[in-house]
Amino acid sequence: MNKECILKVEEVYKSFPGTLALKGVSLEIKKGEIHSLVGENGAGKSTLMNVISGVLHADKGRVFLQGKEVYFHNPNDAQKAGIGFVHQELALCPHVSVAENVFIGRLPQKNGIIDRKKLYKLTEEVLAPFQSVIKPEQKVSELSVAQQQVVEIAKALSLNCKLVIFDEPTSSLNESEAQALFKIIRDIKSKEISVLYISHKLSEIFEICDRITILRDGIKIATHNISETTSESIVTEMVGRDLGNLYPAKSSKKGEPILHVTNFTRKNKFSNISFNLNEGEILGLSGLVGSGRTEVVRAICGIDPFEKGGVSIRGKHIKLNNYHSAIQNGLCYMSEDRKLDGLFLNMSITHNIIAILLDKISKRMIVPKKQTIILAQKYQKKLNIRYADPGQKVNSLSGGNQQKVMISKLLAINPGIIIMDEPTRGIDVGAKSEIHNMLRELCNSGIGIIVISSELPEIVGVCDRVVVMHEGMMVSELTGEDVTSEKIISSISSTKVS
Repeated sequence: MNKECILKVEEVYKSFPGTLALKGVSLEIKKGEIHSLVGENGAGKSTLMNVISGVLHADKGRVFLQGKEVYFHNPNDAQKAGIGFVHQELALCPHVSVAENVFIGRLPQKNGIIDRKKLYKLTEEVLAPFQSVIKPEQKVSELSVAQQQVVEIAKALSLNCKLVIFDEPTSSLNESEAQALFKIIRDIKSKEISVLYISHKLSEIFEICDRITILRDGIKIATHNISETTSESIVTEMVGRDLGNLYPAKSSKKGEPILHVTNFTRKNKFSNISFNLNEGEILGLSGLVGSGRTEVVRAICGIDPFEKGGVSIRGKHIKLNNYHSAIQNGLCYMSEDRKLDGLFLNMSITHNIIAILLDKISKRMIVPKKQTIILAQKYQKKLNIRYADPGQKVNSLSGGNQQKVMISKLLAINPGIIIMDEPTRGIDVGAKSEIHNMLRELCNSGIGIIVISSELPEIVGVCDRVVVMHEGMMVSELTGEDVTSEKIISSISSTKVS
Protein backbone atom coordinates (compact mmCIF):
# COMPACT_ATOMS: atom_id res chain seq x y z
CA MET A 1 0.00 0.00 0.00
CA ASN A 2 1.37 3.39 -1.02
CA LYS A 3 2.15 5.80 1.78
CA GLU A 4 0.50 9.19 2.05
CA CYS A 5 2.29 12.00 0.21
CA ILE A 6 3.34 14.65 2.73
CA LEU A 7 4.84 17.15 0.28
CA LYS A 8 4.17 17.54 -3.42
CA VAL A 9 5.94 20.08 -5.61
CA GLU A 10 4.31 20.44 -9.02
CA GLU A 11 5.98 21.99 -12.10
CA VAL A 12 7.86 24.73 -10.23
CA TYR A 13 9.73 27.41 -12.17
CA LYS A 14 12.00 30.05 -10.63
CA SER A 15 14.19 32.58 -12.42
CA PHE A 16 16.76 35.18 -11.39
CA PRO A 17 18.25 37.90 -13.63
CA GLY A 18 20.00 36.01 -16.42
CA THR A 19 19.33 32.57 -14.91
CA LEU A 20 16.44 30.10 -15.03
CA ALA A 21 17.18 28.22 -11.80
CA LEU A 22 14.22 25.79 -11.82
CA LYS A 23 12.60 24.52 -15.01
CA GLY A 24 9.35 22.77 -14.17
CA VAL A 25 10.64 20.69 -11.24
CA SER A 26 8.26 18.21 -9.57
CA LEU A 27 8.93 16.30 -6.37
CA GLU A 28 6.96 14.01 -4.03
CA ILE A 29 7.93 13.10 -0.47
CA LYS A 30 6.05 10.33 1.29
CA LYS A 31 5.07 10.20 4.94
CA GLY A 32 7.85 8.77 7.09
CA GLU A 33 10.45 8.48 4.32
CA ILE A 34 13.97 9.86 4.12
CA HIS A 35 14.23 11.38 0.66
CA SER A 36 17.53 12.67 -0.71
CA LEU A 37 17.93 15.54 -3.16
CA VAL A 38 21.25 15.68 -5.04
CA GLY A 39 22.84 17.63 -7.85
CA GLU A 40 25.91 19.67 -8.66
CA ASN A 41 26.31 23.16 -7.21
CA GLY A 42 24.01 25.34 -9.27
CA ALA A 43 21.64 22.46 -10.10
CA GLY A 44 18.75 24.18 -8.28
CA LYS A 45 18.67 22.31 -4.97
CA SER A 46 18.90 25.37 -2.71
CA THR A 47 16.43 27.31 -4.86
CA LEU A 48 13.89 24.48 -4.59
CA MET A 49 14.39 24.24 -0.82
CA ASN A 50 13.92 27.98 -0.47
CA VAL A 51 10.68 27.82 -2.44
CA ILE A 52 9.39 24.98 -0.24
CA SER A 53 10.31 26.81 2.98
CA GLY A 54 8.95 30.24 2.00
CA VAL A 55 12.30 31.99 1.55
CA LEU A 56 11.59 32.40 -2.18
CA HIS A 57 8.35 32.47 -4.16
CA ALA A 58 7.99 30.41 -7.33
CA ASP A 59 7.31 32.18 -10.63
CA LYS A 60 5.04 29.30 -11.61
CA GLY A 61 3.97 25.98 -10.12
CA ARG A 62 2.30 24.74 -6.95
CA VAL A 63 3.26 23.27 -3.57
CA PHE A 64 0.99 20.92 -1.60
CA LEU A 65 1.38 19.91 2.05
CA GLN A 66 -0.70 16.87 3.07
CA GLY A 67 -2.83 17.28 -0.03
CA LYS A 68 -3.62 20.97 0.56
CA GLU A 69 -2.11 23.66 -1.65
CA VAL A 70 0.02 26.06 0.39
CA TYR A 71 1.65 29.42 -0.24
CA PHE A 72 4.18 30.52 2.33
CA HIS A 73 4.88 34.26 2.50
CA ASN A 74 7.95 33.67 4.66
CA PRO A 75 9.84 30.90 6.54
CA ASN A 76 7.74 31.54 9.65
CA ASP A 77 4.63 30.49 7.72
CA ALA A 78 6.36 27.25 6.66
CA GLN A 79 7.49 26.59 10.22
CA LYS A 80 3.95 27.05 11.57
CA ALA A 81 2.68 24.62 8.92
CA GLY A 82 5.15 21.97 10.13
CA ILE A 83 8.24 22.37 7.93
CA GLY A 84 11.59 22.60 9.75
CA PHE A 85 14.77 23.61 7.94
CA VAL A 86 18.37 22.92 9.06
CA HIS A 87 20.46 25.26 6.88
CA GLN A 88 24.03 24.54 5.85
CA GLU A 89 24.97 28.13 6.68
CA LEU A 90 24.66 28.62 10.43
CA ALA A 91 21.97 31.13 11.43
CA LEU A 92 22.50 31.42 15.18
CA CYS A 93 22.74 34.44 17.50
CA PRO A 94 26.32 34.18 18.83
CA HIS A 95 25.97 36.41 21.89
CA VAL A 96 23.09 34.62 23.61
CA SER A 97 22.84 31.16 25.13
CA VAL A 98 22.39 27.84 23.38
CA ALA A 99 18.98 27.45 25.04
CA GLU A 100 17.80 30.88 23.84
CA ASN A 101 18.87 29.99 20.29
CA VAL A 102 17.07 26.64 20.32
CA PHE A 103 13.78 28.12 21.59
CA ILE A 104 14.00 31.60 20.11
CA GLY A 105 10.50 33.03 19.74
CA ARG A 106 9.14 30.25 21.97
CA LEU A 107 10.87 30.93 25.29
CA PRO A 108 8.92 29.48 28.27
CA GLN A 109 7.75 32.15 30.70
CA LYS A 110 6.59 32.33 34.29
CA ASN A 111 4.86 35.47 35.56
CA GLY A 112 5.98 37.35 32.45
CA ILE A 113 9.65 36.43 32.97
CA ILE A 114 11.68 33.81 31.09
CA ASP A 115 11.56 30.55 33.04
CA ARG A 116 15.23 29.65 32.69
CA LYS A 117 14.99 26.48 34.74
CA LYS A 118 12.38 25.09 32.38
CA LEU A 119 14.23 26.49 29.33
CA TYR A 120 17.47 24.75 30.28
CA LYS A 121 15.65 21.49 31.03
CA LEU A 122 13.90 21.53 27.65
CA THR A 123 17.20 22.27 25.91
CA GLU A 124 18.97 19.43 27.74
CA GLU A 125 16.27 17.05 26.48
CA VAL A 126 16.69 18.25 22.89
CA LEU A 127 20.50 17.96 23.05
CA ALA A 128 20.58 14.61 24.87
CA PRO A 129 20.42 12.37 21.74
CA PHE A 130 23.61 14.00 20.39
CA GLN A 131 25.63 12.83 23.43
CA SER A 132 27.21 16.28 23.36
CA VAL A 133 29.08 18.25 26.03
CA ILE A 134 27.22 21.42 25.03
CA LYS A 135 25.57 23.17 27.98
CA PRO A 136 22.24 25.03 27.59
CA GLU A 137 23.56 28.14 29.34
CA GLN A 138 26.70 28.42 27.16
CA LYS A 139 26.98 31.29 24.73
CA VAL A 140 26.96 30.12 21.12
CA SER A 141 30.12 32.18 20.45
CA GLU A 142 32.01 29.82 22.80
CA LEU A 143 31.19 26.76 20.68
CA SER A 144 33.14 25.20 17.82
CA VAL A 145 31.65 25.19 14.32
CA ALA A 146 30.69 21.52 14.75
CA GLN A 147 28.95 22.24 18.07
CA GLN A 148 27.09 25.16 16.51
CA GLN A 149 25.88 22.80 13.80
CA VAL A 150 24.50 20.51 16.52
CA VAL A 151 22.62 23.47 18.03
CA GLU A 152 21.20 24.37 14.60
CA ILE A 153 19.92 20.83 14.16
CA ALA A 154 18.51 20.69 17.72
CA LYS A 155 16.68 23.96 17.06
CA ALA A 156 14.86 22.48 14.06
CA LEU A 157 14.08 19.22 15.85
CA SER A 158 12.54 21.08 18.79
CA LEU A 159 9.65 22.05 16.50
CA ASN A 160 6.63 19.82 15.99
CA CYS A 161 7.40 19.09 12.33
CA LYS A 162 5.74 17.00 9.63
CA LEU A 163 8.77 17.47 7.38
CA VAL A 164 12.38 18.33 8.29
CA ILE A 165 14.77 19.55 5.58
CA PHE A 166 18.49 18.96 6.20
CA ASP A 167 20.90 20.91 3.98
CA GLU A 168 24.43 19.43 4.25
CA PRO A 169 23.95 18.76 8.00
CA THR A 170 27.22 16.86 8.47
CA SER A 171 29.50 19.37 6.73
CA SER A 172 30.99 20.43 10.09
CA LEU A 173 30.38 17.26 12.14
CA ASN A 174 32.89 14.59 13.07
CA GLU A 175 32.13 10.90 12.58
CA SER A 176 30.59 10.28 16.02
CA GLU A 177 28.43 13.42 15.76
CA ALA A 178 27.32 12.38 12.26
CA GLN A 179 26.35 8.90 13.47
CA ALA A 180 24.39 10.46 16.34
CA LEU A 181 22.57 12.61 13.77
CA PHE A 182 21.76 9.57 11.63
CA LYS A 183 20.26 7.85 14.68
CA ILE A 184 18.08 10.92 15.30
CA ILE A 185 16.99 10.96 11.65
CA ARG A 186 16.02 7.28 11.86
CA ASP A 187 14.06 8.05 15.06
CA ILE A 188 12.28 10.86 13.20
CA LYS A 189 11.36 8.41 10.44
CA SER A 190 10.04 5.88 12.99
CA LYS A 191 7.59 8.59 14.18
CA GLU A 192 6.26 8.91 10.60
CA ILE A 193 7.93 12.32 10.17
CA SER A 194 9.38 12.87 6.70
CA VAL A 195 12.94 14.00 5.99
CA LEU A 196 14.34 15.73 2.92
CA TYR A 197 18.10 15.21 3.02
CA ILE A 198 20.55 17.22 0.89
CA SER A 199 24.16 16.08 0.85
CA HIS A 200 27.12 15.79 -1.49
CA LYS A 201 28.26 12.71 0.45
CA LEU A 202 26.79 9.73 -1.39
CA SER A 203 27.96 7.33 1.32
CA GLU A 204 25.60 9.07 3.77
CA ILE A 205 22.72 8.93 1.31
CA PHE A 206 23.11 5.20 0.78
CA GLU A 207 23.35 4.69 4.54
CA ILE A 208 20.14 6.43 5.61
CA CYS A 209 17.92 7.39 2.65
CA ASP A 210 14.98 5.54 1.07
CA ARG A 211 14.68 7.40 -2.24
CA ILE A 212 16.74 9.91 -4.19
CA THR A 213 15.88 12.66 -6.69
CA ILE A 214 18.55 14.04 -9.01
CA LEU A 215 18.56 17.61 -10.35
CA ARG A 216 20.78 18.91 -13.14
CA ASP A 217 20.75 22.48 -14.49
CA GLY A 218 17.38 23.19 -12.88
CA ILE A 219 15.72 20.10 -14.32
CA LYS A 220 14.59 16.95 -12.51
CA ILE A 221 16.51 14.07 -14.09
CA ALA A 222 15.10 11.10 -12.16
CA THR A 223 13.86 9.67 -8.85
CA HIS A 224 15.09 6.22 -7.73
CA ASN A 225 14.70 3.84 -4.83
CA ILE A 226 18.10 3.74 -3.13
CA SER A 227 18.01 -0.06 -3.15
CA GLU A 228 17.69 -0.04 -6.95
CA THR A 229 20.54 2.28 -7.94
CA THR A 230 24.28 2.77 -7.49
CA SER A 231 26.53 5.70 -6.60
CA GLU A 232 28.16 5.48 -10.05
CA SER A 233 24.86 5.88 -11.91
CA ILE A 234 23.79 8.75 -9.63
CA VAL A 235 27.06 10.60 -10.28
CA THR A 236 26.59 10.15 -14.04
CA GLU A 237 23.02 11.51 -13.84
CA MET A 238 24.16 14.44 -11.69
CA VAL A 239 26.94 15.63 -13.97
CA GLY A 240 25.66 14.38 -17.33
CA ARG A 241 28.94 12.64 -18.07
CA ASP A 242 31.11 9.77 -16.85
CA LEU A 243 33.77 11.13 -14.47
CA GLY A 244 35.82 7.94 -14.62
CA ASN A 245 38.08 7.58 -11.60
CA LEU A 246 37.12 10.07 -8.89
CA TYR A 247 40.78 10.56 -7.94
CA PRO A 248 43.77 11.10 -10.26
CA ALA A 249 46.83 8.85 -10.21
CA LYS A 250 49.24 9.55 -7.37
CA SER A 251 52.80 10.82 -7.75
CA SER A 252 55.50 8.23 -8.42
CA LYS A 253 58.36 10.69 -7.82
CA LYS A 254 59.67 12.05 -4.54
CA GLY A 255 61.17 15.52 -4.84
CA GLU A 256 63.48 17.40 -2.49
CA PRO A 257 62.11 18.50 0.92
CA ILE A 258 60.84 22.08 0.67
CA LEU A 259 59.18 22.56 4.07
CA HIS A 260 60.48 21.47 7.47
CA VAL A 261 58.28 21.88 10.56
CA THR A 262 60.12 21.13 13.80
CA ASN A 263 58.75 20.66 17.35
CA PHE A 264 55.79 22.97 16.83
CA THR A 265 54.02 23.52 20.16
CA ARG A 266 51.17 25.63 21.52
CA LYS A 267 49.83 24.88 24.99
CA ASN A 268 46.43 23.12 25.02
CA LYS A 269 46.39 23.07 21.19
CA PHE A 270 49.25 20.95 19.83
CA SER A 271 52.59 19.60 21.01
CA ASN A 272 55.93 18.71 19.35
CA ILE A 273 54.61 18.50 15.79
CA SER A 274 57.39 17.73 13.30
CA PHE A 275 57.10 16.79 9.62
CA ASN A 276 58.51 17.49 6.14
CA LEU A 277 56.79 18.33 2.87
CA ASN A 278 58.49 17.32 -0.37
CA GLU A 279 58.42 19.12 -3.69
CA GLY A 280 55.67 17.75 -5.94
CA GLU A 281 53.93 15.91 -3.09
CA ILE A 282 50.45 16.05 -1.61
CA LEU A 283 50.72 15.54 2.14
CA GLY A 284 47.53 14.80 4.06
CA LEU A 285 46.90 15.99 7.60
CA SER A 286 44.23 13.76 9.08
CA GLY A 287 42.46 13.39 12.41
CA LEU A 288 39.14 14.06 14.07
CA VAL A 289 37.70 17.56 14.29
CA GLY A 290 39.47 19.11 17.29
CA SER A 291 42.68 17.09 16.82
CA GLY A 292 44.68 20.28 16.24
CA ARG A 293 45.11 19.99 12.45
CA THR A 294 43.88 23.48 11.59
CA GLU A 295 45.56 25.09 14.60
CA VAL A 296 48.96 23.70 13.53
CA VAL A 297 48.82 24.92 9.93
CA ARG A 298 47.50 28.36 10.92
CA ALA A 299 50.46 28.73 13.27
CA ILE A 300 52.87 27.52 10.57
CA CYS A 301 51.53 30.29 8.31
CA GLY A 302 51.92 32.98 10.97
CA ILE A 303 48.16 33.49 11.34
CA ASP A 304 47.96 32.21 14.92
CA PRO A 305 50.67 32.26 17.64
CA PHE A 306 52.86 29.35 18.74
CA GLU A 307 55.21 28.97 21.71
CA LYS A 308 57.96 26.69 20.43
CA GLY A 309 59.24 25.25 17.19
CA GLY A 310 60.57 26.33 13.82
CA VAL A 311 59.73 26.44 10.10
CA SER A 312 62.27 26.15 7.29
CA ILE A 313 61.57 26.57 3.58
CA ARG A 314 64.17 25.06 1.24
CA GLY A 315 66.66 24.92 4.09
CA LYS A 316 66.20 28.54 5.17
CA HIS A 317 64.76 29.26 8.62
CA ILE A 318 61.68 31.48 8.29
CA LYS A 319 60.55 33.90 10.97
CA LEU A 320 56.78 34.00 10.73
CA ASN A 321 55.56 37.14 12.44
CA ASN A 322 52.34 37.24 10.43
CA TYR A 323 50.63 35.79 7.36
CA HIS A 324 52.17 38.43 5.09
CA SER A 325 55.65 37.08 5.87
CA ALA A 326 54.46 33.57 4.93
CA ILE A 327 53.15 34.83 1.58
CA GLN A 328 56.45 36.60 0.90
CA ASN A 329 58.17 33.22 1.34
CA GLY A 330 55.80 31.46 -1.08
CA LEU A 331 53.66 29.79 1.61
CA CYS A 332 49.89 30.32 1.49
CA TYR A 333 46.85 29.00 3.33
CA MET A 334 43.28 28.37 2.17
CA SER A 335 40.76 28.58 5.01
CA GLU A 336 38.20 25.88 5.71
CA ASP A 337 35.48 28.56 5.87
CA ARG A 338 35.36 30.42 2.57
CA LYS A 339 32.45 32.59 3.69
CA LEU A 340 33.94 33.71 7.01
CA ASP A 341 37.58 34.39 6.18
CA GLY A 342 38.32 33.00 2.72
CA LEU A 343 36.51 35.37 0.36
CA PHE A 344 35.12 38.89 0.13
CA LEU A 345 31.59 37.78 -0.75
CA ASN A 346 30.25 41.21 -1.67
CA MET A 347 33.17 41.99 -3.95
CA SER A 348 33.75 40.92 -7.53
CA ILE A 349 35.50 37.77 -8.71
CA THR A 350 38.31 39.93 -10.09
CA HIS A 351 38.87 41.83 -6.86
CA ASN A 352 38.95 38.60 -4.88
CA ILE A 353 41.58 37.06 -7.14
CA ILE A 354 43.91 40.08 -6.89
CA ALA A 355 43.36 40.66 -3.15
CA ILE A 356 46.77 39.31 -2.09
CA LEU A 357 48.50 40.94 -5.06
CA LEU A 358 47.48 44.54 -4.47
CA ASP A 359 50.92 45.74 -3.32
CA LYS A 360 52.51 44.21 -6.44
CA ILE A 361 50.15 45.33 -9.20
CA SER A 362 48.88 48.68 -7.91
CA LYS A 363 50.50 51.85 -9.22
CA ARG A 364 50.24 54.96 -7.07
CA MET A 365 47.32 53.43 -5.15
CA ILE A 366 45.48 52.62 -8.43
CA VAL A 367 44.78 49.07 -9.56
CA PRO A 368 44.99 48.68 -13.38
CA LYS A 369 41.63 47.35 -14.55
CA LYS A 370 42.92 45.68 -17.72
CA GLN A 371 45.53 43.65 -15.83
CA THR A 372 42.99 42.45 -13.26
CA ILE A 373 40.57 41.31 -15.97
CA ILE A 374 43.37 39.40 -17.72
CA LEU A 375 44.21 37.66 -14.42
CA ALA A 376 40.57 36.76 -13.80
CA GLN A 377 40.22 35.34 -17.32
CA LYS A 378 43.43 33.36 -16.89
CA TYR A 379 42.16 31.55 -13.79
CA GLN A 380 38.62 31.27 -15.12
CA LYS A 381 40.06 29.20 -17.94
CA LYS A 382 42.59 27.31 -15.81
CA LEU A 383 40.11 26.27 -13.10
CA ASN A 384 36.95 26.21 -15.25
CA ILE A 385 35.18 28.81 -13.10
CA ARG A 386 31.64 29.29 -14.35
CA TYR A 387 30.55 32.91 -14.26
CA ALA A 388 28.78 35.43 -16.50
CA ASP A 389 31.21 38.31 -15.98
CA PRO A 390 34.47 38.80 -14.02
CA GLY A 391 32.82 41.78 -12.34
CA GLN A 392 30.14 39.48 -10.90
CA LYS A 393 29.95 39.35 -7.09
CA VAL A 394 31.32 36.17 -5.55
CA ASN A 395 28.20 35.59 -3.43
CA SER A 396 26.23 35.00 -6.65
CA LEU A 397 28.35 31.94 -7.53
CA SER A 398 27.73 28.32 -6.58
CA GLY A 399 29.78 26.81 -3.74
CA GLY A 400 32.08 24.97 -6.13
CA ASN A 401 32.83 28.10 -8.14
CA GLN A 402 33.41 30.11 -4.95
CA GLN A 403 35.94 27.47 -3.93
CA LYS A 404 37.72 27.82 -7.28
CA VAL A 405 37.89 31.61 -6.88
CA MET A 406 39.50 31.11 -3.47
CA ILE A 407 42.09 28.76 -5.01
CA SER A 408 42.71 31.28 -7.83
CA LYS A 409 43.46 33.94 -5.21
CA LEU A 410 46.28 31.75 -3.89
CA LEU A 411 47.64 30.69 -7.28
CA ALA A 412 47.89 34.34 -8.35
CA ILE A 413 50.93 34.80 -6.05
CA ASN A 414 52.77 31.82 -7.65
CA PRO A 415 53.29 29.96 -4.35
CA GLY A 416 55.74 27.15 -3.77
CA ILE A 417 53.67 25.65 -0.94
CA ILE A 418 49.89 25.60 -0.59
CA ILE A 419 48.03 24.48 2.53
CA MET A 420 44.36 23.71 1.86
CA ASP A 421 41.95 23.24 4.77
CA GLU A 422 38.86 21.23 3.71
CA PRO A 423 39.37 22.08 -0.01
CA THR A 424 36.10 20.45 -1.17
CA ARG A 425 33.77 21.07 1.78
CA GLY A 426 30.19 21.68 0.67
CA ILE A 427 30.74 21.23 -3.06
CA ASP A 428 29.38 18.66 -5.46
CA VAL A 429 31.04 15.55 -6.82
CA GLY A 430 31.77 17.08 -10.23
CA ALA A 431 33.49 20.14 -8.74
CA LYS A 432 35.34 17.86 -6.31
CA SER A 433 36.71 15.82 -9.18
CA GLU A 434 37.89 18.99 -10.93
CA ILE A 435 39.65 20.25 -7.80
CA HIS A 436 41.27 16.86 -7.13
CA ASN A 437 42.67 16.80 -10.67
CA MET A 438 43.83 20.41 -10.32
CA LEU A 439 45.66 19.57 -7.06
CA ARG A 440 47.52 16.77 -8.81
CA GLU A 441 48.43 19.04 -11.73
CA LEU A 442 49.79 21.65 -9.29
CA CYS A 443 51.69 18.92 -7.48
CA ASN A 444 53.19 17.61 -10.73
CA SER A 445 54.33 21.15 -11.58
CA GLY A 446 56.53 21.11 -8.44
CA ILE A 447 54.29 22.80 -5.87
CA GLY A 448 54.15 21.17 -2.43
CA ILE A 449 50.60 20.78 -1.14
CA ILE A 450 49.20 20.02 2.33
CA VAL A 451 45.57 18.93 2.47
CA ILE A 452 43.43 18.83 5.60
CA SER A 453 40.16 16.95 5.15
CA SER A 454 37.55 15.39 7.41
CA GLU A 455 36.59 13.03 4.57
CA LEU A 456 38.73 9.91 4.77
CA PRO A 457 38.06 8.85 1.15
CA GLU A 458 39.46 12.22 0.03
CA ILE A 459 42.59 11.88 2.18
CA VAL A 460 43.16 8.32 0.94
CA GLY A 461 42.35 9.12 -2.70
CA VAL A 462 44.34 12.35 -3.05
CA CYS A 463 47.35 12.19 -0.72
CA ASP A 464 50.75 10.58 -1.31
CA ARG A 465 51.60 10.58 2.40
CA VAL A 466 49.49 11.19 5.53
CA VAL A 467 50.34 12.58 8.96
CA VAL A 468 47.72 11.52 11.50
CA MET A 469 46.95 13.70 14.53
CA HIS A 470 44.99 13.00 17.70
CA GLU A 471 44.38 15.36 20.62
CA GLY A 472 47.07 17.78 19.48
CA MET A 473 49.79 15.20 18.84
CA MET A 474 51.14 13.22 15.90
CA VAL A 475 50.29 9.55 16.26
CA SER A 476 51.56 8.17 12.95
CA GLU A 477 52.85 8.87 9.47
CA LEU A 478 51.56 6.70 6.64
CA THR A 479 52.83 6.35 3.09
CA GLY A 480 52.27 4.25 -0.02
CA GLU A 481 49.99 1.26 0.45
CA ASP A 482 49.58 2.10 4.14
CA VAL A 483 47.46 5.13 3.25
CA THR A 484 44.10 3.48 3.92
CA SER A 485 40.99 4.42 5.89
CA GLU A 486 41.55 1.44 8.18
CA LYS A 487 45.14 2.46 9.03
CA ILE A 488 44.13 6.08 9.65
CA ILE A 489 41.25 5.10 11.93
CA SER A 490 43.50 2.64 13.76
CA SER A 491 46.11 5.39 14.28
CA ILE A 492 43.52 7.78 15.66
CA SER A 493 42.31 5.14 18.09
CA SER A 494 45.88 4.45 19.27
CA THR A 495 47.29 6.09 22.38
CA LYS A 496 50.86 5.72 21.20
CA VAL A 497 52.44 9.06 20.34
CA SER A 498 55.28 9.17 17.82
